[in-house]
Amino acid sequence: MTAVVNIGTMITSSPRVQGGRPVIAGTSVTVQRIVTWYKLGYSPEEIACEIDHLSLAQIYAALTYYHANREAIEADIAADEDEYERLSREHSPQQPIHV
Repeated sequence: MTAVVNIGTMITSSPRVQGGRPVIAGTSVTVQRIVTWYKLGYSPEEIACEIDHLSLAQIYAALTYYHANREAIEADIAADEDEYERLSREHSPQQPIHV
């Protein structure tokens, strides 16, 4: 008899892993990471090939979680982009001003 997987157990979150962001259970791969690849045009099969320790079912679970919680995941993505921009501005070399 084959084991039945409850897909509700495939995504978890804990304050100790990735700052509490949702991850694929048993990994530190965030749903956000999967979504980023997906939004870049990668198919779930291509993502599974790129992150080869994940199964296709895990990729689909992450995408399902995203579609069910799109607003929260998009807010996390936007916050990360804002933080990246802020840090880039802070740490980029200052351009000399030509007078």
